Amino acid sequence: MQISFHGAAGGVTGSCHMVTCGGRKILVDCGMFQGGRELHEDNAELFGFDPAEIDILLLTHAHLDHCGRIPLLVKRGFRGEVICTAATRDLTRLVLLDSAHLHEEEARRRHRHGSKKSQDGPLYDTMDALDSFDRFGRMAAYDQPIPLGPGIRATFHDAGHILGSASILLELEEAEHRRRVLFSGDIGPNDRPLLNPPAPPGDVDVVVMETTYGDRDHRSLDASVDEFLGAIQGADARGGNVIIPTFALERAQELLFFLREGMARGEIPKTMRVFLDSPMAISATEIFRRHPEAMKPQIAEMIGQGRDPFALPDLHFTREAADSMALNRIRSGAVIMAGSGMCTGGRVRHHLRHNLAHADCSVIFVGFAAEGTLARIIVDGAQKVKLFGDWMPVRAQIHTINGFSAHAGRAELAAWHRATGSPAQTFLVHGEPKGMKAFAKQLGDRPIVMPDLHSTHHI
Repeated sequence: MQISFHGAAGGVTGSCHMVTCGGRKILVDCGMFQGGRELHEDNAELFGFDPAEIDILLLTHAHLDHCGRIPLLVKRGFRGEVICTAATRDLTRLVLLDSAHLHEEEARRRHRHGSKKSQDGPLYDTMDALDSFDRFGRMAAYDQPIPLGPGIRATFHDAGHILGSASILLELEEAEHRRRVLFSGDIGPNDRPLLNPPAPPGDVDVVVMETTYGDRDHRSLDASVDEFLGAIQGADARGGNVIIPTFALERAQELLFFLREGMARGEIPKTMRVFLDSPMAISATEIFRRHPEAMKPQIAEMIGQGRDPFALPDLHFTREAADSMALNRIRSGAVIMAGSGMCTGGRVRHHLRHNLAHADCSVIFVGFAAEGTLARIIVDGAQKVKLFGDWMPVRAQIHTINGFSAHAGRAELAAWHRATGSPAQTFLVHGEPKGMKAFAKQLGDRPIVMPDLHSTHHI
């Protein structure tokens, strides 16, 4: 039995791990590298294995850094089965179609700027994304084993990260050799308003776990909600707008829920105009309503009773580009939530262009920002940033509220690891080197490996 690491090894994005057992090759995730060059060079590289030899792809969740290269995998020869939860399937379709559109747009931009290189075509296009949906087969239910072949079965356990997210336990048997190998996927915090807390299995031999926040804990959720509502109150009092770079999956829905609760308590006015300016976030919100089984019982009960946990008195969904452009004429009193969360593309860049230079406005970052992204540059205190070829001064108030993260903090990661038992091997992935090293110290004397990209290890 072997495990090899083809993404998120020594970095946060591009999750992709392969297990070889009994002549079968099983991939866990096939994600996109994100950051300064995410739309092309890094992702166009070879996978480090032959896609045609992969029998099964197990998908932990629908974030782009875990599913974003599936169409490329299929394009390059993968003909196996993709297995995931029903909610992950629906969200992944949404994410991959959006990603294909972005790749097509980026290729057209390069063409307009005179590039004639064949490698400057789209990484994959809409038809490639549609082709990849044909590979999705069995749907996983939490805690229900799925046979993958002789001596191999997989069980999906709730990871509490986003809707439908899972940690995946592989039970492997080869000759007399048996191993229980757990892939964490991305682990959520314990106190999310919509999702159940993560529920890892015990008695595990090998753990492959994320370390996004391996070197720090988050603020409490209550304190983060208070700061979030306070930042909105402040901008409203100054007569400015609030711009929230928003991740379409989970974060947008949570923020709508918190705004709803804040209005119900009278902390922010019910008359405040809120715009969800993200076609993908709008569609994701609709998918949330379809999958109450993947949420907390009380939220599922709300939906079952016809009460919408995401409804606001003056909420506007702006799907069309013309409606989004019209928002840039609003100078005060609006909360505009738009993608992308790391400001690497999407409509939020236009809203930043029109609001970032105004001291009465606020920009609220509520999620992780990878190195090299515009969000990280602003969070790190840049006095000016380049948007659409122009340098823009940063005069708006900048708020970074990490308590909304969909990732567990250091203490929760350590508790999750303890719950798995006493694994003989732990591989740390999906983290920046500083965070991984700090978390390795947190685990003490346990056997720890921080694998290199494309390295192979016996288990």
